Amino acid sequence: MNETGLSEEQIRNVLNDSKGQDLKYGRVLSSMCTYPHEIAVEAHMQFIESNMGDFGLFRGTYNLENEILGSLGDLLHHSEASGYMTTGGTESNIQAIRSMRNIFQRKDKCHRPNLVVPDSAHFSFDKVSDILDIELRKASLDKDLKVSIESVMSLIDENTIGLVAIAGSTEFGQVDQIDVLSDIAIKNNIFLHVDAAFGGFVLPFLEDSQEFDFSLPGVTSIAIDPHKMGLSTIPAGVLLFRSPDQLESLKADTPYLTVSTQYTLTGTRSGAAVAATWAVMNRLGKEGYRKVVSDCMSTTHYLLDRLAEIGVYPLIEPVMNVVALEIPEADLVRSRLAKEFNWQVSITQNPHGLRLVIMPHVTIEMLDSFVQDLKKVLDTL
Repeated sequence: MNETGLSEEQIRNVLNDSKGQDLKYGRVLSSMCTYPHEIAVEAHMQFIESNMGDFGLFRGTYNLENEILGSLGDLLHHSEASGYMTTGGTESNIQAIRSMRNIFQRKDKCHRPNLVVPDSAHFSFDKVSDILDIELRKASLDKDLKVSIESVMSLIDENTIGLVAIAGSTEFGQVDQIDVLSDIAIKNNIFLHVDAAFGGFVLPFLEDSQEFDFSLPGVTSIAIDPHKMGLSTIPAGVLLFRSPDQLESLKADTPYLTVSTQYTLTGTRSGAAVAATWAVMNRLGKEGYRKVVSDCMSTTHYLLDRLAEIGVYPLIEPVMNVVALEIPEADLVRSRLAKEFNWQVSITQNPHGLRLVIMPHVTIEMLDSFVQDLKKVLDTL
């Protein structure tokens, strides 16, 4: 830190230079985030100083959070759901599994609890295992890149505290057979957490999609991220529980604050993200989100048609706006696309391929340019 402060002009020069080094979304085809809606940005700035860690000081912001929980609970078929706004899917997943562990251990002490997750689960569950000292058991995937039901059943034992299902896997955008997993969870008297961080703002707005939410009786918690397809500002996640007892299991005393207990992982929480999420959800409504999702799916299908013209096809038919492509030497292709054309795409591991996410910032013109550049790379392999 300098002894004396810089001038405002110096500060702005450094910030502008740093911002200029950041990639613009106009070349990004790998991210599950996008430009937030303008009303979300406006609300974020208006509530920039609000701290939900001591929400007794910010009752208006707290009321907005409760409205968000009610709206998302209603969207996911449980209007009485309990929960709170998190920083995103990772925190939501940690807290959902922490609640499982706490409740399970109060009822039945075990040597070491274990959690059964799909092999396609987000890397946050590896963090969950490390932080909570829970054995992570990874179930294999079937030919459709959904979790194998047979593999899941083979991994459950008396120390299994719960299952995880994915509604929109990070690599492939696939949705597990959550209805079947719901029945398995009920039969084994264990929890079922659905990671819908990406798919939660997609599946409810598709014309034809499978059940994944609280409409299935075995689903006990859901993670959903407004800062992805919800078009809110970062950081904005939501964790919803079926039962208030699950939230209660996370309680910590906070005697020196205006409220005596907290249920959150972080102490300080952004009220700005709460306001941004409330604003964009109420600005768009279900009709607006249906259009956002419909536009993204139309753009996704346009991409597939253009790729077919150059002999490139998906590894699996997309369920949502995530596309995995069967590409020879995918790592090399990715590297060349970045170095030669500044395109940012990512890689799928198993099966190996090129991954693209068709977010609202992705335009037809972008995809025309991308396909042209991809063909140049493939022609010179």
